[in-house]
Amino acid sequence: MIPRVTGDTALAAAWIVAVIATLSVLFIGEVLGQMPCLLCWYQRAFMFPLPIVLGLGLWWRDARVGRYGVALSLCGGALALWHMGLYVGVIPEPVQPCTATGPSCTDTNQLILGVPIPLLSLVAFTLTASLSALSLKDPHP
Repeated sequence: MIPRVTGDTALAAAWIVAVIATLSVLFIGEVLGQMPCLLCWYQRAFMFPLPIVLGLGLWWRDARVGRYGVALSLCGGALALWHMGLYVGVIPEPVQPCTATGPSCTDTNQLILGVPIPLLSLVAFTLTASLSALSLKDPHP
């Protein structure tokens, strides 16, 4: 029998994913010194508020905070999907925001354990959106 996931559990899992993603990109940029490209900056604008918003929702036991997690994650996920399209070459090269003189997510040094950063971003946004939506199915008491 599959255990039932409560809204609190789903929201806590979304918060954990958002915290790990936020700390990871801060580590990549601040410790490893890898400058993010333009699309990475835009994705960060949607990821950075998630730990705060979801964390406060958990703290205050706000049954509806998951909707903000969904909204932020869908926007960031759309950017990550576009970025992944650039990375794999589905979207034509001329629209790629990474320049030859600036940082580029297509470089081999932009892989984490062999996985491209845009894909990791897409996975993080997909998880936070899904878990935030799942938290809305079971409102807090």
